[in-house]
Amino acid sequence: MALEEFLTESLYFGNWMGVITWVVLFASFIVFLPFNKKSTIKPTSTFVAFIVASAFEMFGIPLSAYFLTWAFGINVPRGLLWGHTLENYIGYWGMYIGVAINIIGGLLIIGGWRVIYREYWSKDEGEGKLVTDGIYSYMRHPQYTGFLLMTFGLLVHWATLPLLIMWPLLVRQYIGLAKMEEEEMIEKFGKEYEDYMEKTPRFLPRLRIND
Repeated sequence: MALEEFLTESLYFGNWMGVITWVVLFASFIVFLPFNKKSTIKPTSTFVAFIVASAFEMFGIPLSAYFLTWAFGINVPRGLLWGHTLENYIGYWGMYIGVAINIIGGLLIIGGWRVIYREYWSKDEGEGKLVTDGIYSYMRHPQYTGFLLMTFGLLVHWATLPLLIMWPLLVRQYIGLAKMEEEEMIEKFGKEYEDYMEKTPRFLPRLRIND
């Protein structure tokens, strides 16, 4: 179906209440990050910008599709920077997969926050302990993995030009933030944290195969 026909027949776009709801729903996860750290400002800002861009093009105006038709003078098929990304290949399963990735990301963010807040962030300076159990026994930065998965899920669900540009930037920022925090942890906990780094991956857990 041509883009013009879709926009004429569909009531999907121009749903500004949907834009607001989408932004509030996903951006609310930033409350699980420490706001007293300047190092988190850039990745958090990029994450929020990613969510806003996603909501705007999914519910508001499909600017990526307009740009492509203007630049190339062709009808843009559904799934190419507008509409459900994998719809032409696996139907709405692409949307379901994206939502599943969103949920996993959200669980990692909340699960990581519960442990680190209880054992470290809620303590006075010098009283917090190094957290290496629970979800932190599988990865050193479960919250950052969660934010990256959540945004990647949105790409799987509804990829657009702004999202494709911002996601690699977001990955780079979270890698830089993770490295910075690891240096801080080495200063505080020394060899204990270095040993933890050796056996625990940064973002993705290792497959554990029993002998």
